[in-house]
Amino acid sequence: MRGRGPVAILGARGMLGTDVTALLRRRNLEVRAYDLPELDIRREEDLRRAISGCSVVINCAAYTNVEGAEKEEEAAMEINGRAAGLVGRAAAEAGASVIHISTDFVFDGMLERPYAETDLPHPISAYGRSKLEGEKELALSGCRYCIVRVEWTYGRAGIHFPGKILAAARSGRVLRVVEDQVGSPTATTEIAEVLADLLELPKFPEGIFHAAAAGYTSRYEMACFVCEVKGLRVPIEPCRSEGFPSAAKRPLNSRFDCRKLESLLGRAMRPWQEPLKDFLEQL
Repeated sequence: MRGRGPVAILGARGMLGTDVTALLRRRNLEVRAYDLPELDIRREEDLRRAISGCSVVINCAAYTNVEGAEKEEEAAMEINGRAAGLVGRAAAEAGASVIHISTDFVFDGMLERPYAETDLPHPISAYGRSKLEGEKELALSGCRYCIVRVEWTYGRAGIHFPGKILAAARSGRVLRVVEDQVGSPTATTEIAEVLADLLELPKFPEGIFHAAAAGYTSRYEMACFVCEVKGLRVPIEPCRSEGFPSAAKRPLNSRFDCRKLESLLGRAMRPWQEPLKDFLEQL
């Protein structure tokens, strides 16, 4: 799709948007990067101005406070849900296609195998409901779209699980980490590579795709890996999710089946340990 017009990145200063913007520019794509305050995806006039003349829109903008969404579901629904439809309609008017970022939280985590794109969503949190609504609104908007669901992401420009573990470990206290939530820690740099590769395909990849690092681990095992790489010797105790109260329910199984994406791109995703080790060594 190279050469068909600029790429508009919405939420360009967020954790994923920062890496996507930087990578696309390194690949010599023409990028228009937007974020608050110059662009609010809830405002149609902002979207029309940003998307005008672009061939593809990458929507990384989102309400991402999973815990906060339980008290602010209307705000989460407006940004993650209805605004995704506004993005789609503005793109359709401009003749642009949309790559939209979604999440494993659209599932309830009760499946005993990795989730495929064809599995029925069933969110168990306000955040998950808002992201699923965004998928639905986008599908109804009339634009050509590609939904990329991601999970357990971390990156230099945001708040993330490895950083929380390091901060807690350096405090000297015993860590209690849930062992019954399983998924794939995925670097935003890896997702940026996926999005860049999708843009360079001969034809826009319509549909839903799951994108995550290869292999699976628990939150507890991930915490142990983080501390080992950083040489931190701290007691880490496993616990069950019910022993770690939180406002939002989280899926116990966040495993993704990424074969559809890997087949399209002609390559496998890297094992989760490799990008995470690289990330930790740069901190």
